[in-house]
Amino acid sequence: MRTPQELERGLAAPETLGLETRVAIRQAAEQLLEAMPEGTGRLVIDLTHTKEVDSAGLGALMLIQRLAAERRQPVVLRNPSEEIRFLLTITKLYDLFVVESSFD
Repeated sequence: MRTPQELERGLAAPETLGLETRVAIRQAAEQLLEAMPEGTGRLVIDLTHTKEVDSAGLGALMLIQRLAAERRQPVVLRNPSEEIRFLLTITKLYDLFVVESSFD
């Protein structure tokens, strides 16, 4: 039987998720997804310390989600700020992710 730690892989998003950081987070997420057996586990992106997200950052999240969906693995956005939640909502990306908050 697998433990929850084996089924979940995570990474911390940078303080600014944008043009300069999009490639690094996408590559890190891709490596974590490839390390998990297809169809099992979930990728958790911790947004606790992320203060800014621009269109490039949203694009990176969308690409990560697409890759995970191809592998049948959900992407969890943990502790997004209200601003990030708002951006995900107005861009209609909110429903593509599992959103968790320690405040819910």
